[in-house]
Amino acid sequence: GRGYVSVRVKFALALAVASAWAVLSYEIAQRWISDLSALVGAPLAVLLILGIAILPGFMNAFLVTGLLVDRRPRRRPVAHYPDITILVAAYNEEDSIVSTLESIARQIYTGQIEVIVINDGSTDGTMEKLASISYPWLKVIDLPNNCGKANALNEGLKRATFSLTITLDADSYLYANALPNLVGRFLGDPENTGAVAGAVLVRNSRLNLVTKIQEWDYFHGIAAVKRLQSLFQGTLVAQGAFSIYRTDILHEVGGWPECVGEDIVLTWAILERGYRVGYCEDACSFTNAPVTLRQFIGQRQRWSRGLIEAFKHHWPLLFHFRMITVFIWWNLLFPLLDLIYTFSFVPGIILAMFGYYWLAGPMTLLVLPLAMLVNYIMFFIQSKMFTEQGLTVRKNPIAFVFYALFYGIILQPVCLLGYFSEIIGKRKNWGTK
Repeated sequence: GRGYVSVRVKFALALAVASAWAVLSYEIAQRWISDLSALVGAPLAVLLILGIAILPGFMNAFLVTGLLVDRRPRRRPVAHYPDITILVAAYNEEDSIVSTLESIARQIYTGQIEVIVINDGSTDGTMEKLASISYPWLKVIDLPNNCGKANALNEGLKRATFSLTITLDADSYLYANALPNLVGRFLGDPENTGAVAGAVLVRNSRLNLVTKIQEWDYFHGIAAVKRLQSLFQGTLVAQGAFSIYRTDILHEVGGWPECVGEDIVLTWAILERGYRVGYCEDACSFTNAPVTLRQFIGQRQRWSRGLIEAFKHHWPLLFHFRMITVFIWWNLLFPLLDLIYTFSFVPGIILAMFGYYWLAGPMTLLVLPLAMLVNYIMFFIQSKMFTEQGLTVRKNPIAFVFYALFYGIILQPVCLLGYFSEIIGKRKNWGTK
């Protein structure tokens, strides 16, 4: 169409802007590097400043440029919606399973739906709740023992009838039009699309400060990164909480692998076979986020372990010549960046409070305006999507301040523990999220 700019040109532009920012930052940081070199030696000084300021600045500049040039393709009208299978793995979900199924029943979807709930050896009243409801499209598989989410989903996949399969968490609630929007995006995406991730938002965000802060992470960070990755044709996680897959591709990759991060490892298997993974920003599902700090720490450690598992299984993705390869390398840098952040930036902030600006100095402040710009753009884009969906952005300013200023101080060390646990092969325990 008029004024069309190809995705490759947008990618080149984002890369050029980010690289220019990084070079400029490095030049400005010369004095900081020489001061720090006197203390720790030149190689370590360069590594630390790369990790604290220059690489995060590069990533933020790439993110800002990418989001600014992103134009989501207009949704094509769908004449005939295909039949779909929805898999719901449930373990001890007596409090939420009924409302999850009600949210499916309320969807106005013209194709045929089959919903397969796999009760994964629940020890509460999940099975009784399932027995008390009756929908013509509902099938229930009752597994005697709890064997984990991957096994449960694979049992459901064996019985999936239709060519498109959606996964939905048992404590998630589909917002209006979520199914037609997700399927419509899948049908409108390029032909080599293997999966499309839905938008997962926080359902229990009014509960306490822990859930209120996570509301910003889901609304802002996770959504914006997925949007950017899908622009460059490879969303890196089609999350199990709400995503659509081609059923034949699920069979082709052997279903969900038995591991902590089954959804990221599955997504990378799809990408490694050359398929594209998209993102549908207006197919909204609301899920319960961890309620306590301890639960949150456990969840993010599992996500970090999942990233290491993905590299163990699918490291050849590092050497695929595609736009998304930049994000794979980006993810490879996360353990290093989290290590530098935890052991140099956090102590650097403490030192700066006492007048020692070795690690957190004036240069660090240069990252802040860019970070604020990133947050503003994310908020603007997401708010627009919310308004179009008839949703209202909740007033949550105190939690936003905590999210912007302190989230990383908790998150990065937690992620580091997760990477380390996976690298040393610590025993895995199944999480519900």
